[in-house]
Amino acid sequence: MLSNCPLCANSSTYFYHQDNQRTYLQCPYCSLVFVHPVHLPTKATEHHEYSLHQNDTHDPGYRRFLNKAAEPLLARIIKDSHGLDFGCGPAPVLAEMLADHGHTMAIYDPLYYPDDWVLKDSYDFITCTEAIEHFHTPGTELELLDNLLRPGGWLCIMTKRVINHQRFINWHYKNDQTHVSFFSDHTFNVIGQMFNYTVHLVAPDVVLMCKQSYNTQS
Repeated sequence: MLSNCPLCANSSTYFYHQDNQRTYLQCPYCSLVFVHPVHLPTKATEHHEYSLHQNDTHDPGYRRFLNKAAEPLLARIIKDSHGLDFGCGPAPVLAEMLADHGHTMAIYDPLYYPDDWVLKDSYDFITCTEAIEHFHTPGTELELLDNLLRPGGWLCIMTKRVINHQRFINWHYKNDQTHVSFFSDHTFNVIGQMFNYTVHLVAPDVVLMCKQSYNTQS
């Protein structure tokens, strides 16, 4: 049995791939590849898997990895901006890096920093690094982020992107049981259309999207 697309709600999804653990579907409209709902991980599974990640605040290699997102974002945001690191995990290293550049940062993670008060504020920029692939309902989560982001603000996403079906078959990235939503260039362009963002594919695993300001002209 197929399932509606969890990003754009299209009902005409089709079988994409199956391995010995999970079935993957794809949306013909936005091209999102996603795990069939019957194979989505539980919260306990997610927490166990995340606990295995070793993201040390002082690890220079990890900071270089995050700098792939921080550097192009810092080139676009104005001085003393207010940002949110959404899905920061147990070690909010990127938030610390951006704060070191003078920006005020809030952090949120549903498992490690579940402070809903930060979801009542608004932000000049939002980072979501190595998190969007964990979203079970990315349409819902992206709508939340859009509501938090001020007009003219930047959404910075880091996630590895789907290239084609053949490469997906042997792709290590899909083997993490907490990775359930997989995006391509086309998917991000559709997201831009859905939420009225301009999309900048700045690196193979980094996307910057600028929220268009409201048109105040009559």
